[in-house]
Amino acid sequence: MSKPRPLRVAFIHPDLGIGGAERLVVDAALGLQASGHSVDIYTSHHDPNHCFEETKDGRLRVHHIIPPFPRSLKGKFHILFAHARQLHLTTHLLSPSAPKYDVYFVDQLSTCIPFLRHLGNTRVVFYCHFPDKLLANGAFVEGETNKKRVGFLKQVYRYPMDWLEETTTRQADIILANSNFTARVTKSYFRSIRRPLRVIYPGINVTAYETTVNLNDPDNIAVCSDKPTLVSLNRFEQKKNVALAVDSFARLKSKRPLQPLRLVLAGDVPRLVLPVIPLTISSGGYDPRLEDNMLTLYALIDLAKSLSLSYNVITPPSSKKPVNIPPLNMTLDNPDVLILLNFTTSQRTALLSSPSTVALLYTPANEHFGIGPVEAMVCGVPVLACDSGGPTESVLDGPPEERTGWLRTPNPDVWADALLEIVLMPASERRLLSDRAKARARDLFSMDAMAGGLEGALNEAVGMGDVPRLIWNAWMMFFGFMVAYFLGPLVLPSPQRRGSEGVSVLSFQFDVTRVINFHWQMPKIQVSSTCELTSRQTLSEKDVDITGAMIDRSIAESQYKTKAFLKTGAEALKASVAPLEKVPERPKD
Repeated sequence: MSKPRPLRVAFIHPDLGIGGAERLVVDAALGLQASGHSVDIYTSHHDPNHCFEETKDGRLRVHHIIPPFPRSLKGKFHILFAHARQLHLTTHLLSPSAPKYDVYFVDQLSTCIPFLRHLGNTRVVFYCHFPDKLLANGAFVEGETNKKRVGFLKQVYRYPMDWLEETTTRQADIILANSNFTARVTKSYFRSIRRPLRVIYPGINVTAYETTVNLNDPDNIAVCSDKPTLVSLNRFEQKKNVALAVDSFARLKSKRPLQPLRLVLAGDVPRLVLPVIPLTISSGGYDPRLEDNMLTLYALIDLAKSLSLSYNVITPPSSKKPVNIPPLNMTLDNPDVLILLNFTTSQRTALLSSPSTVALLYTPANEHFGIGPVEAMVCGVPVLACDSGGPTESVLDGPPEERTGWLRTPNPDVWADALLEIVLMPASERRLLSDRAKARARDLFSMDAMAGGLEGALNEAVGMGDVPRLIWNAWMMFFGFMVAYFLGPLVLPSPQRRGSEGVSVLSFQFDVTRVINFHWQMPKIQVSSTCELTSRQTLSEKDVDITGAMIDRSIAESQYKTKAFLKTGAEALKASVAPLEKVPERPKD
């Protein structure tokens, strides 16, 4: 079998910052490039001081299309402006001077899909991380979508946003999901999507974690330690529940060990303690523009102080745009909790590959997939994660001879018990677990595995051929007719103007309504974005002729050319629906 030809692929991502979704886009683009495809990434926001290195060092072609719209208005209307910003990006892609592509790869925001398909005549593959509809009111907990009270105005605001998300998502030629959890939840809440969602797990560049770490790099010196270390890799968002890591760590320190430990002299009062284990919270993305990021950071600091944990907040020394940190009562040397804002790729690798790293704490519940546990497994680090969402697919919690991590309910006491088990794990058992974790990550979650799945989906989409225009044109004609019908009285002559037989223009409007009511008998019609009409009765060919005859008479009297427009719309509608039973012909006047 001949190898498929190289494709020209355009990735469309709203905000190319630092996060799990952004990591997936970067790794997917690199994987497709390595397979010989041409890849361009389009985004509405790309800050060279807050992004992955591959997007600024020339390895990827990134097109930053600056929109005229802000991200929000006084912290509100984020999704509305997100739609506007992506539509602005879409107009750039559809301009005559824009490059032409074989297929588009869209993720996170689906607003552009119908325009790229029908106006750009290009197939679209959509990658669903998780529906925004289910995240608008806080973190999603399966079975508890209404846990947060929502005001009437927000319900009115969200209704068209949620409808638009579902309608545009189902327009994609192929819909992918990052986990079986996401696929199941999306199908449950987007019921108009009839097709199954195909699962392609996010992949990571395994070789990036196998490179030799420069321990003399100032960035790495700032985060490395010889002390046993627990690591949490997450963004500073409330839904990520990083507080669980801090609380569990404090309880771990307060527990008496089940076996003798070394005696540590603290001041003049000797006591038995666990080994001092600093907790490193490495933020995948701290953006001071986002209120949630800022509030979460200060909440973590307050929690550390309330638990009598010393802390320090740092940014990478190499950062060209360091975050301004207000004066805090920080401990600069050997703090219990080190909070690292916007870590570099080198710092991430240094932390996960360090022999002093004991475990990765992955705190989000109901996470859509979660790349953090996979990154830890690639480096052979044990994982402690919540027993819900994507980590239940990536982490194996038994039997013991197959274990790659621990899945526990997000309770600080339960997590502290699991951490104690991890800390006291024998070295031989740790080596076996490390080998199992590395093998599982390479087999299921490598960049090659993800790129192969994406390549297959993109080739399948391109193989569908040109996008059919009949249904789209029929929908547009029907929409145009409805607009003309309801706005007609505003632009047509007044009812007092009469034709040669004394029939007013206003009576023409009622005649058309009467004819349609007579033949359709006002059935309940459901119209989808692909113009699939279902009803108990539809127009037959004879019905269209009768309607046309009635309209001919009124049009002749009013001397307007509405007949051609209406008959075109009727023919398009007839082509879009299946004719059912005929109704009795209305007697001619």
